[in-house]
Amino acid sequence: MIRPATAADAVAVHTIWTPVIRDTTVTFSTLERSAGDIADWIADRQARGREVFVAEAEGTVAGFASYDQFRAGNGYAQAMEHSIVLGPQARGRGMGRALMQAVEDHARAAGAHTMVAGISGENAAGIAFHAAIGYDHCGRLPQSGRKFGRWLDLVLMQKIL
Repeated sequence: MIRPATAADAVAVHTIWTPVIRDTTVTFSTLERSAGDIADWIADRQARGREVFVAEAEGTVAGFASYDQFRAGNGYAQAMEHSIVLGPQARGRGMGRALMQAVEDHARAAGAHTMVAGISGENAAGIAFHAAIGYDHCGRLPQSGRKFGRWLDLVLMQKIL
């Protein structure tokens, strides 16, 4: 089941997100967020007309996705960028596709024209996933991020909504 997140989901989102931040290059960020920070993040996105969605499996939050404006400035008001993170139990079960459909539908209804994915060059599964759901490869920015003492490439993919 896909549904909008609530503050009550913050602990579950924290549990899914923290190991991805701490242990992988899926995200370049090293800043771990507390459950309180995540509850505030959910509220902020919703207050600005965006959304955070969660995927539930057997009554447990198994993944989440959200979106926000791609870059600051009114010229980018219809260009969005998303984030999607799945827990291990959600992978390969169609939850990623369902989360992305919810994000894209919500963004489209809010007037977005395009959705951008910024993916770690090391995340082959993420690149393949986005290609499978209709995102086109737009470019690779070599050595754009740094984590674990090494430089990381950023792959940009895009879908016109």
